[in-house]
Amino acid sequence: MSTRTVFGVIIMLLVFAQAGYAGAKNEIQKYFNDTALKVETTDDPTEKREILNESLQNMTSALEKVRSMPFISKEDQNGIDYLNELLQEKHNELTGSNGFTRVPDAQLNAFSVYVVQSMEQASRTVTLSLTTLLLIIIIVILLA
Repeated sequence: MSTRTVFGVIIMLLVFAQAGYAGAKNEIQKYFNDTALKVETTDDPTEKREILNESLQNMTSALEKVRSMPFISKEDQNGIDYLNELLQEKHNELTGSNGFTRVPDAQLNAFSVYVVQSMEQASRTVTLSLTTLLLIIIIVILLA
């Protein structure tokens, strides 16, 4: 194999890895966007609250399962811990626990959008490996 071919293959792999990473992050955002759409199309506040609760719990469960895997790096574990704290805070707001005021029924649509925005901001500051992101997505899909 010529040097040019090897170099081309390496460049292609880097491009595909970057695309895969962006795609994995987009899938997590899509998960929360889909939740927000379900909340907005539901009329019953109790159902809205259940949809949000289930979504937050599924993501938290997925993060905990991935974090406990032996091959997850310390850096990824730290990122998962941060996301877990963020999700726990949103869950506390939703349920009105741990010193938070419960989100009023009339504000559940706005809260679902707030969760989406919060996760989008977190994805800009938290760095997780492609493998970790893909594992999270797979587990969330299995839990849903």
